[in-house]
Amino acid sequence: MNRILGYLVGILWLVLASGAYRNASAGRVAGQEDVGFWWTVIAALLTIAALGALVGTTIHTRGDRG
Repeated sequence: MNRILGYLVGILWLVLASGAYRNASAGRVAGQEDVGFWWTVIAALLTIAALGALVGTTIHTRGDRG
């Protein structure tokens, strides 16, 4: 159950990061470079958090802990 929840959180954060990247792109297209920059920063942080959740879930829920 913990593995499923960990992966769901990671996927949810990736979805949020994808939305933030889309907002960044829309801001740049609209000529608002500052909006594009800050949405890119937010998206990068969300991506890092998502990867941390996915990797951490994989590491901490594997059966063979050696």
